[in-house]
Amino acid sequence: MRSNILSLLVSAWLSCHSSAFVPHPTITTPCSTKINNKLAISADDFETPDMSDVGFVLLAGGTGSRMKANMPKQYLPLRGVPVLHHSLDLFLEKLFDHCKTIGKSPSTNVVLVMDPTYQPEYKPIIDKYAGRLEFALPGAERQGSVENGLNKLVEMSGGQCQYAAIHDSARPLVTIKEVCNVVCDAKQYGAAVLGVPCKATIKESEDGEFVQRTIPRARLFEVHTPQVVQIETLLRGFQKVAAENLEVTDDVSIVEALGEPVKITRGEYTNLKITTPEDMDVAEAILEDRNSQPVNMLV
Repeated sequence: MRSNILSLLVSAWLSCHSSAFVPHPTITTPCSTKINNKLAISADDFETPDMSDVGFVLLAGGTGSRMKANMPKQYLPLRGVPVLHHSLDLFLEKLFDHCKTIGKSPSTNVVLVMDPTYQPEYKPIIDKYAGRLEFALPGAERQGSVENGLNKLVEMSGGQCQYAAIHDSARPLVTIKEVCNVVCDAKQYGAAVLGVPCKATIKESEDGEFVQRTIPRARLFEVHTPQVVQIETLLRGFQKVAAENLEVTDDVSIVEALGEPVKITRGEYTNLKITTPEDMDVAEAILEDRNSQPVNMLV
């Protein structure tokens, strides 16, 4: 009975959910066209790129005020472990092992952007993955956190990393396949972002009271993370943003500000961002459907 309820919950969420959207031409997927909501991996299902020049910046500095909880959402328990651990396990264990298994070089550089209040609790993980995982401090806004993480990534890799994959720790359900696909596209086009076609009808309003127009749904994508960009491009983008006092809402917006292309990599609707308590229920259901049991990174 519980399994049926969870399946209905996931189906209902997937059929209607939609959050942050950007207008873009319809662009289909890169290294793979089949969308698979399971975590099961087949060597023939997608291409795995060389990850040796890719570093991951994991953003875990948010406050999660909309969760109505006594701690940020990335530290709340999800299937027995903090939400953040699912991403740490993916980048430090599952993706690393996947690359090794198929004979590709794995990424050995992960930066955890975290408030100093929580760093002592996570210091054992830093020690466990010494040389592969380091802290960076969050900024006042997301842009500052990304810049701090990027600078730490350049420092810890000694210039080896050419691409930065920036991921929200509040997205614990991203798959190895999605990560590989978006990295493939970034290496081909310079910048790439995971996205799915918008399902909802979007209305634009200037005053929040009356509809101004309906935006054609075929041109809208909900964007996810990781967002992968050449480090050199990001550094140039940060200079432009600072010089012109620009406001950017996500990482690839910095690339857009430079007038350079961003590839949309077709992702999965299950790569949700945990924002409300209801999202935790859906994430729990998706992980149960996958039979996924991440290890506790603190053990």
